[in-house]
Amino acid sequence: MENNKNNSGAALAKKMAVSLVCGLVAGFAFMMLREKLNASGNSALWKTINDLLFQDITAEGAEQAFGIFYIIGQLFIKALQLVIIPMVFTSISLAIGSISDTRTMGRIASKTLFWFLLSSFLALLLAGVVGYTTFSMGLFNAHIEGLAEASGSTGSNPLNVVLNIIPSNIITAFGSNGAVLSSVFLAIATGLSMNVLGESRTATMRRLMGEVNDVVVVFLNFVVTKFAPFAVFVLLTRTFAIYGVDYLKPALVYVVTTVILLFVFLLVGYPTIVAVGAKLNPFTFIKKIANVAVFGFSTSSSAATLPLSIKVCTEDMGVDDSIASFVLPLGMTINMDGTAIMQVIATVFIAGCAGYDLTPMELVVIALLALLASVGTPAAPGAGAVILFTILSGVGFVNDKALLAYSLILAINRPIEMLVTSLNVVGDATSCICVAKSEGMLDEEKYNA
Repeated sequence: MENNKNNSGAALAKKMAVSLVCGLVAGFAFMMLREKLNASGNSALWKTINDLLFQDITAEGAEQAFGIFYIIGQLFIKALQLVIIPMVFTSISLAIGSISDTRTMGRIASKTLFWFLLSSFLALLLAGVVGYTTFSMGLFNAHIEGLAEASGSTGSNPLNVVLNIIPSNIITAFGSNGAVLSSVFLAIATGLSMNVLGESRTATMRRLMGEVNDVVVVFLNFVVTKFAPFAVFVLLTRTFAIYGVDYLKPALVYVVTTVILLFVFLLVGYPTIVAVGAKLNPFTFIKKIANVAVFGFSTSSSAATLPLSIKVCTEDMGVDDSIASFVLPLGMTINMDGTAIMQVIATVFIAGCAGYDLTPMELVVIALLALLASVGTPAAPGAGAVILFTILSGVGFVNDKALLAYSLILAINRPIEMLVTSLNVVGDATSCICVAKSEGMLDEEKYNA
């Protein structure tokens, strides 16, 4: 049985890798085709191709478009998003409800927060040092004339995320994937209450939530194993096909700097934390977490990647179900290292474009705001760049040039946010492994298999 699972996991990994390569190749091929057709005066032909394959059919003026790739990708993501709230609520409630010792529960929660904060601190330290060095060298003075001023985004106090933890009514918590933090709170409260009442008085509720969780897992396994490789190809091809080269030229330094930082932390930072914090083979971690990173990259959604993260951590890396069911959903809502790195570099880039001076103390403020803002960032595509305006408002980078630079970030940030999501989900898995190892709830034979 174990061999069948391992073989199935290896087969899925190969399919995902092939889908990734094919999606990137096809995406860049369509990007080059777009550039060639537009440059040769055949923009009408590209519009026809775009309407047939890639167009967002919900956009204004797209009433006649087919958008085949868009429809397939959205159906897949919606199938995953469909069960996010029930999975988060039942898994966390059952995980906490199964821990009768409140001291054990408090210890697991404190260890989880410790690893979240440690990885966030290291990510922000790296982003701050590199960002300030790049800024001091004058490399962030991009030419951005001609862009439309950013509109439709408003800033807010990052501490608003605290107010949103407790919902005003229960329907609010279950009515939107944007309210996952509220669902986490309710799940924790439910699990603690079940502990107080005891197993005998909550047996029916425990059984009901357990059965709902089982149904969700079966559904997700089917969707992931049968459709994920094809969906990865479709999502990647469309993402790169709809972006022209001209969008990337004005802010090449920002793009290159951010991508390098994200790759360094993904391939060096997290494996180092696993090696030092959990005393496990980091290369095994890289090999087994690759599926999750690729999936997060293609969907650009931590929420959509959560089911696969839980599956890989428990089945491939030997993390106990109770640890994975608590740490990973919580990490999806509050632990976003990649988002924090991107927001720090983007803010420093905007400061350089807009002519602001930047002191080390201001950089510390930016890092703290990025940490708070990343906690409040919805686990959905494109959310990080929108929440970025919160940081700009907090440090006063809101003149006309700053808004122009911000609009540039919105225009080019989609490919970067795909890599950001990979970091976010891998960071959650890293903390999950460290917590499980420290609690003696990690099967090292399965991890090393």
